[in-house]
Amino acid sequence: MGNVIDRPGHRLPRRVLGPCLLVLGLTCAASGAWAQVEAVSAETISAETVLLHTRVSETLPSETVPSEARTGQAATVEGTGSESPAEVGVEVEEPPAPEAAPGSSSAPTALATPFEAYVRAASQPLTHGSDLLSFYEVFGFRQAWADQARVEALTSALEGLDADGLVVADYSTAALLAAYRDPIDVTSLGESTSEVARWRFELAATQRLVLALRHLYLGKVDPVRTDAEWEIPLPDFAPDWAAIASAVANGDPAAALEQVRPHQTAYRQLRQGLARYRTLQAAGGWIPLASLTGVLRPGDRALEVIALRRRLAALGDLELLMPDLTPTASASGLGATQDAVPEPGLASGSSADQIYDARLVAAVERFQHEHLLEVDGVVGPRTWTALSVSVAERVDQIRLNLERLRWLSHALPERYVLVDIAGYEVSYVRPGQPTWQSRVVVGRPYRRTPTLRSAITHMTFHPTWTVPPTILREDVLPAVRRDPFYLVRHDMRVLDRQGWPLDPWQVDWWRPGPIKIQQRAGPSNPLGDVVIRFPNRHLVYLHDTPSRSLFDRAQRSFSSGCIRVEGVLELVQLLFEDDRASPDEPDGAARLSRALQRTDTHNVRLRVPVPVFLFYSTVQPAADGRLIFRPDVYERDATVLAALVEKGGENLFDAP
Repeated sequence: MGNVIDRPGHRLPRRVLGPCLLVLGLTCAASGAWAQVEAVSAETISAETVLLHTRVSETLPSETVPSEARTGQAATVEGTGSESPAEVGVEVEEPPAPEAAPGSSSAPTALATPFEAYVRAASQPLTHGSDLLSFYEVFGFRQAWADQARVEALTSALEGLDADGLVVADYSTAALLAAYRDPIDVTSLGESTSEVARWRFELAATQRLVLALRHLYLGKVDPVRTDAEWEIPLPDFAPDWAAIASAVANGDPAAALEQVRPHQTAYRQLRQGLARYRTLQAAGGWIPLASLTGVLRPGDRALEVIALRRRLAALGDLELLMPDLTPTASASGLGATQDAVPEPGLASGSSADQIYDARLVAAVERFQHEHLLEVDGVVGPRTWTALSVSVAERVDQIRLNLERLRWLSHALPERYVLVDIAGYEVSYVRPGQPTWQSRVVVGRPYRRTPTLRSAITHMTFHPTWTVPPTILREDVLPAVRRDPFYLVRHDMRVLDRQGWPLDPWQVDWWRPGPIKIQQRAGPSNPLGDVVIRFPNRHLVYLHDTPSRSLFDRAQRSFSSGCIRVEGVLELVQLLFEDDRASPDEPDGAARLSRALQRTDTHNVRLRVPVPVFLFYSTVQPAADGRLIFRPDVYERDATVLAALVEKGGENLFDAP
């Protein structure tokens, strides 16, 4: 067989030449250099060589396939696309194939078909190529997009991702459909190259599906790119490939996407809210409110009251519409454009409509409550500004928060504690049990509560408080320099690096060195009766507080980064209750009571750590499905939105 290639007269018909051109032109096809495939001469290749090369290329890693045949003949095809050129050699004799590693997807157990060989090699240089390969392995290395109906179903499903707030342009659906409907003219290149062109289109279509699956599963944007403090690791991309392949086989790629779409109720409600706001946006939205002069108080009469009625009706906070408004607005208010009228038209309202009456006051208070404004019924600058946010801005706000939910969705276990930083709430989610919720105080904008994932390991009862370095440097040291009795009045002591007490009167407070300041347990201790601890580099935790009046404030960003929890002992009791190994052990209430009865500072560990998430979101659905928009207290929305709308998909495998 050593001189088979040199035999004269061994010419192959194009139907036999196809697999050969696939193997020799693989890199060329992956990079779009179709014309160079013609350069391969059918006169120098035998059918035996084709078979052997197909087998060798599937059993050897690509780096180990020599670039020249042992006969001295070389078949080299260079690519001209974004991937680097590669040399593909033709072996005359078949070497022994190495054993594939267990679970390896790079080496098939049976002789590969030409299409399988193409998929395996072409997917290697691609971003997420392993996902592409996973799909085809489950799909049996069959072609998924061989007819127009399936291609159109795919493009329709991808375009439907607009409902998730994703950017449809990332998937190049128009170009993909055009490539199928109007393929390149490959008749001059021969039957085999035409087949490779079809395979290339096949991979281009599947890669777009894979990209969409990843976007729904993990989000499009890398959260660390938008927030250097983001410390919630994204989960591994582990979809149910069998279910996805089944949906594709049934001609329903939309069902494949549904397999990975976040299943949480909040995500579904945000999608529904996005659809409603887009309907309102398509109908014209609403015009900006005129500037408010002064404030509106209950009982006032003003033309601005008519604009206020219209806006609250459109938002769904006012159920009864004015008589001169079209009655198409539902309680959700999204689908009506009643206040999208010229400003002079406000005068068309009756005299009674200009009165800021009790019913309108109630609607304003509801709006204030849901937008985390002070609930007083007085329409001042902050309330008027929140009312003036455009429909387009709300659409963007919903979109970027859908992206945040995608970051988190597949990372959530069955049981977890979640701190909603921008919503000033904490929830304890337990399977089969009602969710426990309470209000929290979080970090100031210049001392932000970080976004992170950890696990609650233990509680500290009657805790001392060691002043964190930032607070020591920026707050306590300046206070001690101003007031020598500051430490005495706050029941604080000074410790050295090893934790030994120091005489505060012997410390140079302008150059104190590596000291610590610790506040003893007691009623004035800012940590209260208990601290819920979880490992993190920021040294933040959940804790009790003696300053409980702050929970009544609408916006509660007053801490130095830690999370103060209203009713924290209820949460501790539930954590203890769920930590019982058997019904014979003390219940949560008994365990909590025993810990509180001790007067010393001590820790109580959980048998099983409980996952905890500190999360940031500026839109939250209410119980009735209406959306609650929160102030972006940490100003994080803009960077997420910019990254979300940025054109992606730059490493997509081009359709021929």
